[in-house]
Amino acid sequence: MRKVLLTGVAGFIASRVASMLVEQGVEVVGVDNLNDYYDVRLKQHRLEPLLGRDGFTFVQGDIEDLPVMKALFQQHAFDAVINLAARAGVRYSLDNPLIYLRTNTEGTLNLLECMRQFKVKKMVLASTSSLYAGQQMPYLESSPVNTPISPYAASKKGAELMAYSYHSLFKLDISVVRYFTVYGPASRPDMAIFRFIKWIHEGSPIKLFGNGEQSRDFTYVDDIARGTIAATRELGYEIINLGGGNQPVSINTVIKKIEGFLGKQAVIQHLAENNADMQETWANIDKAWNLLGWKPEVMLDDGLKRSVDWYLEHYERWGDMNIGV
Repeated sequence: MRKVLLTGVAGFIASRVASMLVEQGVEVVGVDNLNDYYDVRLKQHRLEPLLGRDGFTFVQGDIEDLPVMKALFQQHAFDAVINLAARAGVRYSLDNPLIYLRTNTEGTLNLLECMRQFKVKKMVLASTSSLYAGQQMPYLESSPVNTPISPYAASKKGAELMAYSYHSLFKLDISVVRYFTVYGPASRPDMAIFRFIKWIHEGSPIKLFGNGEQSRDFTYVDDIARGTIAATRELGYEIINLGGGNQPVSINTVIKKIEGFLGKQAVIQHLAENNADMQETWANIDKAWNLLGWKPEVMLDDGLKRSVDWYLEHYERWGDMNIGV
């Protein structure tokens, strides 16, 4: 690859993908609308190391805006599109489902239509483990994922279906990467790991939905970024899990680990379970290894320690950040 369009570039995962691509000598045109779903200062913090680097161009724009996307495709000869722009978060999608449809599904359609028109063959589309609700574990890519339990998951399913139709009709090469509970430094402030670190550090009660025995297949952000880049190879149309690939770890266990790194005990306030939340996730990642040569490298303890260290280093900057309910 020589030049890539990377959407959502100020995001948690995309900013790491951008940095790795530039280091590999790939020219990156990064697009982000810098919306205020969470504190824009954090997005600007992720962009800071990229701005001014040779091979990186930032464009403030929105994948929902088809004319803006068409203008980018007219200006640049892209070898691939990596679509990481998304409205994320299960609970917020219950309150704002139309926003999720517009960005996640219709925004993806805009990019696919530009690819068709300007003859760009490759897309990597970020999707989610939330689609696997009700399936047997460990989750296989071949599972029928037709029962999404949140508008977020449904909007991602819509994006996958649009991508398949453009593959079938116009021979676009699409890799759909389904992410499993990504964590790491500079994550979104509404994500559990960020919240737990902040609450424990400040001595505030952790607001925990359910009894904490829900478990997740945690995956470190740099591993996810590597897998996303690996998926830019020519594959046809493939859905690929990118996850920890080990036995899921309970939320209670993660809290204990963070307590140890901070040297403080958590105060826990239990809230009612949310019926849009999955109880457990666990990825089968054999396909990622067979097709991409990918497997996670950063173990949970190491990744949590890096996350805690980053938070403490930037506490004076982020101490007043709104992290939601």
